[in-house]
Amino acid sequence: MSSSGHGAVDARTGYCAATKSFLSLRGPLPLPPADVPLTFPAFALSLLPSPLPAHPALLDAATGEAVSYPAFLSQVRALVGALRSRVVPLGRGDVAFVLAPARLDVPVLYFALLAVGAVVSPANPALTAGEVSRLVCLSGASFAFAVSSTAGKLPAGLPTTLLDSPHFRSLLHSDHGENQSAPLDAGAVCQSATATVLYSSGTTGRVKAAAVPHRSFIVRAAGLRALHLQGKSRKANERTLIGAPMFHTMGFFFTLNGLAQGITTVVMTEAAARAGLRGMLEAAQRWEVTEIMAAPPVVLGMTKERCRLTSLLRVICGGAPLPRSAAEQFPRRFPQVDLCMGYGATEAGGISLMIDRDECSRIGSSGRISHNVEAKIVDIVTGEPLSIGQKGELWVRGPSIMTGYLGDDEANAASFDSEGWLKTGDLCYIDQDGFLFVVDRLKELIKYKAYQSWSLSCNRCQRLSTLQ
Repeated sequence: MSSSGHGAVDARTGYCAATKSFLSLRGPLPLPPADVPLTFPAFALSLLPSPLPAHPALLDAATGEAVSYPAFLSQVRALVGALRSRVVPLGRGDVAFVLAPARLDVPVLYFALLAVGAVVSPANPALTAGEVSRLVCLSGASFAFAVSSTAGKLPAGLPTTLLDSPHFRSLLHSDHGENQSAPLDAGAVCQSATATVLYSSGTTGRVKAAAVPHRSFIVRAAGLRALHLQGKSRKANERTLIGAPMFHTMGFFFTLNGLAQGITTVVMTEAAARAGLRGMLEAAQRWEVTEIMAAPPVVLGMTKERCRLTSLLRVICGGAPLPRSAAEQFPRRFPQVDLCMGYGATEAGGISLMIDRDECSRIGSSGRISHNVEAKIVDIVTGEPLSIGQKGELWVRGPSIMTGYLGDDEANAASFDSEGWLKTGDLCYIDQDGFLFVVDRLKELIKYKAYQSWSLSCNRCQRLSTLQ
């Protein structure tokens, strides 16, 4: 047993008998003081080495077009200058709705908006005009960024800039008076301020707008940085292929995180994505990627496709259930690759993740609890907290949790208890080695290919290993 501010903590499971909760076994994580004003881009820039990495920051999987780290930061600062000079009428607290497929300039847009304290609200460009209108209303967006093919779905009268227009491209190459060496910091944006509005159905089918603060992204990036420094994760000059869409919480965070960690992010742009799974695997082989962020259908496809991914070291999988047969077959097909299952939510960020070969051998698990996450297993009938190996609803608490759902007091009251615990709606247990298992969904809403859908059987058991 070890001790902490919570009392005695079991070193094998993370269980604290005093609080009847589970603490992360990852160890303490040094973080910037929560009361210090800090945006995620400013924190990310503080992690980058000097001089900047020589390898690309972003790489187009289809064309090979690359954006270097100096060029990326130059474009971000140019766009920040346009925002601060009001060439683009967005400032601190304003919500920018983003309706665009994955492009090399989308991460630039995300960073610039976050740097000035604006709120990024990305949405699926495949949505209908009615669905888009609903999300714009939920988020309170006052401005939008789109492309020519999606702009027609936006509500009439919403000011919009097209990313594929000469005007936007000019904003990336003109400083508008902004000092190109100035820090990417708005000066007084609190870490508790909303960074993004992401859309989720939570534990019900009604779409809600989750407000996620800068602190959430800072904590998650710091956690992955700590694993890297401990030699538990990535090596030098790695290339990560992001299979999840950039509007999805998984793709959104890992795109930002790749830039913070100083690695090359291979982007499945619209042209690359049209080729489907085969195109994704060909891109992984062509660009010698070392890591793939993927939903279970990709992992399943990898076990069936003929492909030689000699550089691949790791696949981080989440977003929907992964069949046990695929989890068992994958290491036989790719013995040199770690299949790292993860679990999380739009509302909670990353809750658990596998980080090394030993953890990846725990088939059926979603890994161990992540840095700075506190978990509780609660009896679904009595509401009493449970112990090791007992199944109940998973509740989580920590700095990566959302602030709440915008304008939805009823949903917030149902999702949080009086002590700030977020109820995930998933039936889980934590075993004798501290591994989290997600065994069922308490509601009839399930995930299919990383998106919400409805089960025909409300009691259907779903094996979930999700990083939503």
